Amino acid sequence: MKVEYDKEADAAYIYLKKIGAGEVKKTIELNEDIILDFDKNRKLVGIEILNASKVMPKTAVSDLVNAAA
Repeated sequence: MKVEYDKEADAAYIYLKKIGAGEVKKTIELNEDIILDFDKNRKLVGIEILNASKVMPKTAVSDLVNAAA
């Protein structure tokens, strides 16, 4: 598992596995902030969190910012 945070976009992406180009076959928007990506076998491969600083605990976002620095 790998987590990336884009401070400018205030978005986090949780990779549950390495995702190759074109591997995501279906995307489901749970709500305006949480998006799930699935592969061709309907296996969850990634989770995008928009407005991460508002949706995630502040300590989690701080840890992501510090890890990216």
